[in-house]
Amino acid sequence: MNMPFYVSPEQLMKDRADFARKGIARGRSVVVLAYDGGIAFATENPSRALHKISEIYDRIAFAAVGKYNEFENLRVAGVRYADMRGFSYDRSDVTARGLANAYAQTLGTVFITESKPLEVEIVVAEVGADSADDQIYRLTYDGTVADEHGFVVMGGQAEQLGRRVKEGWREDMSLGEALRLAVAALGSGEGSTSRTIEAAQLEVAVLERDRPRRSFRRLARPVLAELLAEGAEPSTTGTEPEEPDARPTPEAEGSTQARAEPLPAPETPADSTGESSSAEATSTEEPATEPAPTEEEPGEGRDTPGTTPGADH
Repeated sequence: MNMPFYVSPEQLMKDRADFARKGIARGRSVVVLAYDGGIAFATENPSRALHKISEIYDRIAFAAVGKYNEFENLRVAGVRYADMRGFSYDRSDVTARGLANAYAQTLGTVFITESKPLEVEIVVAEVGADSADDQIYRLTYDGTVADEHGFVVMGGQAEQLGRRVKEGWREDMSLGEALRLAVAALGSGEGSTSRTIEAAQLEVAVLERDRPRRSFRRLARPVLAELLAEGAEPSTTGTEPEEPDARPTPEAEGSTQARAEPLPAPETPADSTGESSSAEATSTEEPATEPAPTEEEPGEGRDTPGTTPGADH
């Protein structure tokens, strides 16, 4: 009889933890940080169909990193839990703490009993009436719950990005400052390398403290682009004046010539073609009746195309 292969519980738990951590590290990072008006969520996600940041209840939001099908099942279970509790008791009884405890039980049970742990890491956040009442809970693959304050970074290079956010975060940050810090952290790579992430590649949502009931709101890409561009305005002002100085001058000269030539008919051929001597030698009354209309049209047709293309190029 063949003896079954024995693995110690310590080694089994270690292998499961390593497996889950590697799967989570392959996902794009999510940055959650508090600002003066609520809590902001930001992640790099170009997809419009698959969301990593979602609403759970009135003032509770959910963010996750890892396998999409696994944390989407957790999100749906959280929505059902919140709806049932709010319907059975009261809407104020639905809290991020109760939801985090329910998630911890599910994640811990799967990690211990199932052959494969869930490759997910989630954040449950609730915005309060004051910044002191805000709650941010981070849950790992094994059901561990951590009560975070200020900001959370998970997935990918969480330690490096967390140091970057810690250096620039403060409690009284505005929404624009918080988002610019989050995007800069998401774009920072190993060492000194960094990249710029456009608004179209981001998924951003906020829990706004001043909203009466449902505080969750997704930021549209035009609004997000404006918030991110506020800090970039001083760097681009030095390059903008060069283009207006180079382009309008030829166009303005061409437009003034085109407007000035048709007004005095005898003078435009003399200025544009250079035949002032022949025009002065002839009588001033005859060119005003017959030659002027025939010479103005071809003269204007040659001068204006010759000046405007040069200005465009």
